[in-house]
Amino acid sequence: MAAQTGLSALAIESRSDVPVFPPVALSAEAAPFTPVRTDGWRLGSPSDAEKQFSRSAARLRALRADSGQLRGELNLLFDQLLSENYNKTFDLFNFPFQDVCSLLKHASSLVPLSQEHLVIKLCQLVHHLLNQLKVIMDEHTLDVLVNYTASALKVCSTWTHSDVLLALSTIVYGNGPQCHQHLSDLLGEDGVLLLYSSPSQPNMELRRVALTCMANICLRIPGQPPLDDQYRSVSFSVFLKTLQSPKPPNTDELFYCMVIQAALKGLQCCLSGGKWKFGGGEELGSILASLKRLMFQGTPGVSVEWPAVLYPAPLPQYEGLPTSKPAEPPKPSEQSKDTNKKRKSKGKGKKTSTEESRGEDGEEDDRDAVPVLQKGGRSEGESLSKPSASSLYPSWKKTSSDSEFSDPEGNAQSKLRLYHGRVRQGALLCLLAVVKGVEKRTLYGYWSSFIPDSPTGGPPSLTLLTIILKDPSPKVRACTLQVLSAILDGSRQFLAVAEDTASPRTSYTPFSFSLATAVRELHRALSLALLAETSPQTLTQVIKCLAYLVANAPYHRLRPGLLSPLWKQMRPYVRHRDVNVRVSVLTLYGALVTTQAPLPEVQLLLRQPEGSSSTGSFTPQDSALSWRQRDGVSSPSRTPVTPTKRNSRTHSPRVPRTPVEEDSSPPWLLQLCVSLVTQPREDQSDSDGGAGGGAALEPSPVRLEALQDKTQLMCITVLLGLTYSENYLVKTAAVRALGVYILFPCLREDVMFVADTANTILAAHDDRSPNVRAKAAWSLGNLTDTLIVNMESVGVDFQEELSDMLLLKMLQAATRASADKDRVKSNAVRALGNLLHFLRETQLTRSAFQRPLEDAVRALVKTVQSEATMKVRWNACYALGNAFRNPALPLGEYSAPWSQDAFSSLCHVVTSCKNFKVRIKSAAALAVPGQRSCYGDTKRFSCVWHSLATALENSEDTNDFLEYRYSASLRHTLSQALLHLLSVSQSQDMPALGASLAGEEGRGIREHLIKYVRAEEGGADREQGEKDTAGDSFTPQQRIRGLQQTLIRLKGLKTEGEGRGEEDRGKEAVVSFLEDLLKTCESID
Repeated sequence: MAAQTGLSALAIESRSDVPVFPPVALSAEAAPFTPVRTDGWRLGSPSDAEKQFSRSAARLRALRADSGQLRGELNLLFDQLLSENYNKTFDLFNFPFQDVCSLLKHASSLVPLSQEHLVIKLCQLVHHLLNQLKVIMDEHTLDVLVNYTASALKVCSTWTHSDVLLALSTIVYGNGPQCHQHLSDLLGEDGVLLLYSSPSQPNMELRRVALTCMANICLRIPGQPPLDDQYRSVSFSVFLKTLQSPKPPNTDELFYCMVIQAALKGLQCCLSGGKWKFGGGEELGSILASLKRLMFQGTPGVSVEWPAVLYPAPLPQYEGLPTSKPAEPPKPSEQSKDTNKKRKSKGKGKKTSTEESRGEDGEEDDRDAVPVLQKGGRSEGESLSKPSASSLYPSWKKTSSDSEFSDPEGNAQSKLRLYHGRVRQGALLCLLAVVKGVEKRTLYGYWSSFIPDSPTGGPPSLTLLTIILKDPSPKVRACTLQVLSAILDGSRQFLAVAEDTASPRTSYTPFSFSLATAVRELHRALSLALLAETSPQTLTQVIKCLAYLVANAPYHRLRPGLLSPLWKQMRPYVRHRDVNVRVSVLTLYGALVTTQAPLPEVQLLLRQPEGSSSTGSFTPQDSALSWRQRDGVSSPSRTPVTPTKRNSRTHSPRVPRTPVEEDSSPPWLLQLCVSLVTQPREDQSDSDGGAGGGAALEPSPVRLEALQDKTQLMCITVLLGLTYSENYLVKTAAVRALGVYILFPCLREDVMFVADTANTILAAHDDRSPNVRAKAAWSLGNLTDTLIVNMESVGVDFQEELSDMLLLKMLQAATRASADKDRVKSNAVRALGNLLHFLRETQLTRSAFQRPLEDAVRALVKTVQSEATMKVRWNACYALGNAFRNPALPLGEYSAPWSQDAFSSLCHVVTSCKNFKVRIKSAAALAVPGQRSCYGDTKRFSCVWHSLATALENSEDTNDFLEYRYSASLRHTLSQALLHLLSVSQSQDMPALGASLAGEEGRGIREHLIKYVRAEEGGADREQGEKDTAGDSFTPQQRIRGLQQTLIRLKGLKTEGEGRGEEDRGKEAVVSFLEDLLKTCESID
C-alpha cells in the first residue's frame, strides 16, 4: 500500500508558528513528540532530584569500610537521600531499581551494628526508598537486608527497634515465603516479633510496628506461594488476641486505633492468603464477635457490653419474641441467656438509653459523625419504621452550623474520627474475607447477628444495616454493602425457606417467617439508603446489593408489594450521571424481570405505560441528570418533550403517541435498552477517570470527515499536544480521545498517524497517574485492533510500512502494563494478543524480538494463572487464542519452552476455573491452531484433549448459581474444540484418542457432541457459544458435513513405524465412534 499523506506531519507544518510544535516531519521511525515544560526541561528528561540522587548514590557506592571520615560521609549522604520526596520528582517507571538494590546492599556493609545512630538512619533510608520507589528486590538483596535488620534487633538497643522494625516491615512486604530462613527467629517460640506484638507489650509504637511487620509477612502477592501454615497460624493467633484484648489503661486512643488497624490488616492477610481452616470450638464465633465489635468502633451513642463469642442460631427455628410484644430494654436478669438474640438485646437497650441522653453530652454531638436523628422527640426505632420527609437522609448528613470545639480540640476530634473510621473499614474488610472463606452452610447460622430478622418498632439492633444507614464515612458504608452482597450471593437455597403468605403462629415465630422478615428488613433499609446516598461509588454498591437480594429472594413465597416500590424507585437512576450507577441499575432491572418468573407483580409492572409508574418523588440524584434528557429536550434526537413527559421523570426517548399506540407500545424497559444500544454512546464518566464528564458525545468519524482538511489537522495536532499536559485530567481525556480517533476508517490506514498515535500512547504508559495509564492501555488496545483490521483489509503492505522498532516498543510497553493494576492489565493483555497476531515471520525470527516475544507470552500465561479479576483472565485467554492465529508463531514440538506453558495454562483453567466465561475463552483458544504441528508432540496433544473432555464432563459443576447461564455456551465451545482436535489429528494421536472415546469418557463426550451437532441447546446460550467460538454459526447439516469430512480424512490416514498395531486399533476406535455419532445425528428430520 502506498502510504497515505501523513496528517500529523502536515498538521505540524501548518502550525509552525507555534514554538512547542517544531516544523519537523514525523515518521514511523520518529521518537515520541515531547514538548518543553514551563521550567525549561523536556518531559521525560532527568529532573534535578534524579540527578542529585545519582550523584549521592555514586558517592555512597564509592565509599569503602576503611575510608577516612566514613561516619561523617555516611551521615551527610544519608541525610541527602532522605530529604527527597521521590513520589513527586521521579519517573518511577523508568527508574533503574537495580541501582537502589545495589546501593542498599553496599550501605548495609558500611554501617556496623555498633553505630546505632547510623543504623537508625540506614533503616530510615531503606524504608524511604523501598516505600516511595516501590522497588521489587531480587532474592540476594532481600536476604542481605532481612539478615541485617534481624541482626540489628538482636544486637542494638531497644530504643532503635522501632525504626529497625519499620524497615523490616517494608522489606518483607509480600515477601514472606522468600524469608523462610529468618522466620524462625522472627516468629518462632521466642521470636522478636512475638515479643513486641504481645498484648502485654507496654510500648504501643513497638507493638504497632511489630504487628505491621507480621501482616506484611503474611501478605500474599498473586502468583506467589502462601506462607507456611505454621507461621500463618502463629500470626493469626497474635492478631486475634490483639483484637480481643482491651485497651491498656492510660493509652492514647489514637495509638490504640493504629494498633488495631495493624492487627486487622494482618488478620485480613491471613484470611486472604490461601484457604483458611478455622479451628474447632468457638474460633469462628470469637472472630465474628471481635469484628462485629470493631465494626462500631468510635460510633457515638454505642456503648455496649459485647459478647466474647457469637454462637450460631439453630436453623430449624428461632426462639424469637412475639412480634406483638412491645420492645423494652432487657432487665439485668434476662442478660444471662445463652442465645445471641438475648446478647444483642442487651446492646440494644444500652444504646437506646445512651441515645436518649445525647443532648446532655456535648462531646458526642459533633457535626460530622452523629449517627442518630437530632432532637425531635421521636425515637430512632420509630423514625426508621415510619420515615417522614425529613428522615429520608441519615443523620450524618445533618450538620450543625458551628463547631463546639476549639481549633486544637476540633483537629484532634477530626483525626480521632478518621482513625475510628479506618478501624471500622478494616473490620469490615476482614469480615468480607471471612464471608468469602467460610462455607455458606456454616455462615447461615450467624445471619441473625448481622442481618435483623425481626420487624422494626423495638430497640434498633446493631447490624450491617445500622452501618449502611448511619455511618458517617462513605468508604465504610461501601465496605458494609460489599459484605452484605457477599452474604447474599449464593444464598438462594437458604432463603428459599422464607415465607410470610400465611399468618404466623402466636406461640412462636417460625423460621420461615423470620427469614421473610429479614428479606423485608433488607428491602426497607436498602431503599432508605438508596434515597439518602449521594456518593456515586457507594450508591453503586447499594444498587448492586439490591440486585443480589432480588436474585436470591423467593418472592413467590412472600406477600406481594416488595418489588413494585423498588421498580418505581429505580426509575430516576437510569439517567444518573455516573456510568457505574446506570450499569448497576440495568443489572438490577435484569434481576427483577428474571426472578422466579413469571411473577404477576413483575408482569404488571412491565405492562404499565411509561408515565403511570412515576412516583413523583424527588431524589438527591435528580440534580445529576445525564445528557440524554435535560431541560425537557432529548439530546440525541432533539425531540421536544411534552409536559407529560417532564412530569413522568422517565429516561426512555419517546415521541408523542395516541392512546391506542400507548397501549400497544413495547414495555418502556425494552425501549430503554434499545435506545442505549442504538443511540450515540456517552463519554466516560468522572468515576472512570475520564475528564470529559457525562455531557460529551463520543467522537464520530462521520463528523470528523465532514470537517475541512485544515480543521481536521488542527484537531489532531491539538490532541497530540494535549497528551503531554501536566494536568492529568486533560492528559487522560486526550489519550482516550486518541484511542477513539485511531478507530476511524479515515485515519486508521494512515501509517504516519498510526505511528504518531503509538508514540504518544507509549509515552502515556509511563505516567504516574493510574488513570492515565488505564486510558493509555485502552487506547493501545484499540490501536492494535486497527492493526489487525488493516492486516486483513490492506494486506502485507501496511505491515511492511510500520516500523519494526515501533512494534517492538509497543510489545514491551504492553508487557510491562500487564503487571500493572487490573484496569490497566485488562487492556494490556488485549494489546499483547493483537501484537502477537500481527507480527510477521521476518520479525519473529530477529534476535531483537526473541526475548520480548518470550516475555509477552509469559506475561499472558502468568495473567491466565493469576488471581486477577475474571475479566482480566478471560481477556488473557482470548489474547492467547488471538496469538495462536499467527501461523508464524513457533508453537510446534521443537519450539520455545513458552509454548508449552501457554497450552498448560489454558488446559489448567479450562478444567479448574470457577468462572465459566474464563473456561469458554480458554476452550476457544485451544481450538484456534489450524494445523496439527501447532499442538506439539503427542503428549501435549493428548493433554489438550483430556483437559477439554474433563471440562465437558464437569460443565455443570459449580457452586455459583449465576454461572449456570453460561453452561450451555461452555458445552458448545468445548464440543466444537473437541471436534476441531479430531479434524487435525494424525496417526500418532490415535492410541490416546481411541482409548478415550472407547471408555467411559467417550460415552459422555458422545452425548454432548450429539446435542452440539443437532444444535439442541438453543436460544441465547447457543448464540453466545457461537460468538465465543469465533463465528461457529453453522447449521446442523453443515456440522454433519464437517463431521463426514473428518471421518473420511481419518479413514485415509496411514499408520507407520513401530507402534503401527496400536495406532491401527486406536484409529478403528475413533472411526467407529464417529460413524456411530454420524448415524445418530443423520436421523434428524
